[in-house]
Amino acid sequence: MIRFALFLICLAWTSGGVALAQTDYPTHPVQFVVPFAPGGATDIITRIMSNQFQVRFHQAFPVENRTGAGGNIGAAYIANGTPDGYSIFMGSPGPLVTNEFLYPDIPFDPRKAFAPVVLVARLPNVLVVHPSLGVKTVQELIDKARVTPGINFASGGTGASGHLSMELFKAMTKTDFTHIPYKGTGQSLQDVLAGRVPVTFDNLTPILPYIKSGGLIALGVSTTGPVAALPGVPPVAQTVPGFEASSWVAIVAPAKTPDSVIARLNQEANRILANSDVRQKLIALAAEPAGGSPDDLRKLLADERIKWKAVIETAGIKLQNK
Repeated sequence: MIRFALFLICLAWTSGGVALAQTDYPTHPVQFVVPFAPGGATDIITRIMSNQFQVRFHQAFPVENRTGAGGNIGAAYIANGTPDGYSIFMGSPGPLVTNEFLYPDIPFDPRKAFAPVVLVARLPNVLVVHPSLGVKTVQELIDKARVTPGINFASGGTGASGHLSMELFKAMTKTDFTHIPYKGTGQSLQDVLAGRVPVTFDNLTPILPYIKSGGLIALGVSTTGPVAALPGVPPVAQTVPGFEASSWVAIVAPAKTPDSVIARLNQEANRILANSDVRQKLIALAAEPAGGSPDDLRKLLADERIKWKAVIETAGIKLQNK
């Protein structure tokens, strides 16, 4: 009996020790991986969240850029990482959803490799045209495309968010536009601003200054509701019911990361996203602060897979691993 009692005491102490260790998370720095180059919207948002996590957890959250293959390299690094909460990932539609259908093979299964933490922000895309095209509304663009099919549109690359947004637009409006891919939004915007390629559908953040200067005309945003950064510009969905094609950024961890760690990260992320200063910083980037539960993010990922798989297969888009 004495031995059994001692065993119970030890078991209780051990269980308490485990609970304490989980409560004390993190006890050392947490690597925060972003799969794109420094300076882009995903990287900037990651650094905003990293700084806030450091304040709240009293631990460093160093940001590491692991770029390449449309985000697959960074995602694979996390997917194969230790599920202890000390490596987390700022994902986006590419590595978490669409790359599965774009590349012939990727070194992880996005459906099984990650534990959802939280949706951080939505990044609206915007449909814009050069003034020389002579259209000022979504309906006018649709009408013009039906009269003169094959109008060129630019994107930051095959399979990029802007490209897929336009493919969805084509499918839902039964119009035909010709895709001109570039190596990044910066390059594509040069030709759109010059009027050589009169249409693009891309992330609002880099395009916003040219809309404000009058160099480009914003026809509609990709969200279901209006965007604070573009007052007066309607959603494309007002003309094309059901249209929605936003990009987004979300935090995930390796699959099998302890639920207690996921819960702590989610709780603090939601507190950060409710902070007025953080919200203003994200809105200044033309990002819409989000938040929610891990289950909310899990449902978003599942819904996005269904939608974009259909768009990619209909358009016949394929990429090569690099």
